[in-house]
Amino acid sequence: MSGLGSTYWAEVIEVLRSVIPFYDRVNKAISLGNDTRFRIKGVKGRINLGSLLLDAGSGYGNMSRVVLNEVKGVVNIVMYDPIPQMLYTAKGLFKPKPSGLTMSAGVFEYLPFKNDTFDAVLCGYSLRDAIVLKKAISEFARVLRNRGVLIIVDLGKPDSVLLEKLVSFYLRYMLGILAFIVAGRAGLKFRTLHGTYLKWPKNSVLREILNEHFDDVEFQTKLLGGAIIIAARKSFA
Repeated sequence: MSGLGSTYWAEVIEVLRSVIPFYDRVNKAISLGNDTRFRIKGVKGRINLGSLLLDAGSGYGNMSRVVLNEVKGVVNIVMYDPIPQMLYTAKGLFKPKPSGLTMSAGVFEYLPFKNDTFDAVLCGYSLRDAIVLKKAISEFARVLRNRGVLIIVDLGKPDSVLLEKLVSFYLRYMLGILAFIVAGRAGLKFRTLHGTYLKWPKNSVLREILNEHFDDVEFQTKLLGGAIIIAARKSFA
């Protein structure tokens, strides 16, 4: 079953909690400076004024900030993350805090929201950390309104054996070097990202899972398939 499982998920959450002070700097380095560019590609042209959004696995609110910069007007965003300390840190980064921004803590698999609530769900480098991937995707589909869109920006796992080995090598070895350069010994904790990658399905399998819940899945790959930008729409009915 795809997903981290509860035991490994707890370990990953502890690592993420410990790297809060330098999370953004290391994330930018290990994505080779592409993290923000890919987030913009994910949301561009897909978010309308007045929309209600769920930023799932929001962390510091990087996806939320991208939306606020791209959509010049009012959007309402619920930042949702399993680590309350991340949300607390995010509060200090939104100055002034947008009027339509609220925060809530919890896991993907049990969203505390009613059916058909959101116009879009955003997952920026967070879906990979789901405890049970299929359950998380099912929950996102449940809380989306008709014609709502799930936007995913994350690591990709190429179907090509050669390319998958190349991406795996980068995450296992080169990532640690970059994280060490940016954050010293503490940055080495980011090597746990390779473990989440090993449990992450290949791109074609992820697409099949999404097709079970969404009528139209736009699936873009970048960096030889090592990065993905997805827009999955719930319905065109």
